[in-house]
Amino acid sequence: MPPKTQAKGKTPAKGGKAKPSGSGKAKKKKWSKGKVRDKLNNLVMFDKATYDKLYKEVPSYKLITPAVVSERLKIRGSLARRACLELLQKGLIKVVNKHHRQVIYTRAPKGGE
Repeated sequence: MPPKTQAKGKTPAKGGKAKPSGSGKAKKKKWSKGKVRDKLNNLVMFDKATYDKLYKEVPSYKLITPAVVSERLKIRGSLARRACLELLQKGLIKVVNKHHRQVIYTRAPKGGE
């Protein structure tokens, strides 16, 4: 039996250019570069303005930790720890809890306990 011939003007039922629905090679997964954190440009030593701000604002905070002081005054953590110790020695703040490295302070009472 001879091969069938298609009539002119009709489109093929299964064309060579039709996209297969399920099969086919998937695109390769693109890996993200990861999240990029902004570089902090914190002070290493106190300048006059920051030192004055330390004595004016920090003793009025309800919760005082080196992390809070570092973030609000834009100073390094090591400098914030020393600043907290200085405020403690002068009696402007008091210790609530001290654990290995995390020390929590609060404002000193106005009357002087």
